[in-house]
Amino acid sequence: MFKQLREDIDCIYERDPAARSRWEILTCYPGLHAILVHRLSHRLWNSGFLWLARFISHLTRMFTGIEIHPGAQIGKRVFFDHGHGIVIGETAVIGDDCTIYQGVTLGGTSLYKGTKRHPTLENGVVVGAGAQILGGFTVGAHAKVGSNAVVVKPVPANATAVGNPARIITKDDAAATPEKPATNAATEASATQTATTERSDSAPEAPDAGTPTTPPTSPTKASGLKGGTSSTLHPCKAEWTGKPLKDLLERSARTSSGYQATPSKTEQDAFAAYAVDSTNSDPLVQVLHELINHSAQQELRISQLCSALEELGQRIENGQQPLDVERLNKMME
Repeated sequence: MFKQLREDIDCIYERDPAARSRWEILTCYPGLHAILVHRLSHRLWNSGFLWLARFISHLTRMFTGIEIHPGAQIGKRVFFDHGHGIVIGETAVIGDDCTIYQGVTLGGTSLYKGTKRHPTLENGVVVGAGAQILGGFTVGAHAKVGSNAVVVKPVPANATAVGNPARIITKDDAAATPEKPATNAATEASATQTATTERSDSAPEAPDAGTPTTPPTSPTKASGLKGGTSSTLHPCKAEWTGKPLKDLLERSARTSSGYQATPSKTEQDAFAAYAVDSTNSDPLVQVLHELINHSAQQELRISQLCSALEELGQRIENGQQPLDVERLNKMME
């Protein structure tokens, strides 16, 4: 018993950088307390003391915030990080060396008694915060389940499940994803430079003396905040094409159809249990950035219209504060 307790404490000390000492782990970690009491209630459950086992499990939930049915099977060196809100059903099985973050549910979708209603986690599985694994299937060894994922089908070993409903990403899928050649960027830049040089070399012909000349006009697309809007362009003539949003929707469609950008080796090896890292780009955040930039462009056009009306002698009262675009973009990040 003491050997197993030592293993449980050591595994927490290795996996949690916030742990300062083993004494702190023994006295202040509710995940460890829940597992220790569960072993007692599980023995009582197997011995036929069903009510007593459930009552002990109920008391443990009150003190730790972790609900584990006494019929569930938990292996060695299992770490409940934070642990609050974890729910583990009766027929769930957790293998050795698994890590489960807060808010995880190992639940069932069947109402038939005596059947395997809850999932089985094989050795070394990592389940991110808030994930829901529902059903009597198996999550393979060393698989990873992302934060807030909803998994309703088996996950192969060494794979990653993300999203709602969860998409299964394996190493074979990442290897089969076509990569964009590295020379494309250089080729496109060279072609752009060549086209620019050709346009600058070809000078426009001089108009005839008797022909009235009109200033050339070129439709200018409204760009983001970085590009700004030309001061000589009439406010009503600039159009917002929505191209960034169209590109974003096309990328989202390619992703949902199975196309995945090939991650680097560092990105493949790393796993963010909270589903937040520097490589993830939230489509909602990108859309909000585009809407903020578009609002800034509209505000610029309105200010130009007000200036034009004031030059014509019309008094304009505008007590609205200008839009703080930089602050809004930082809030989205």
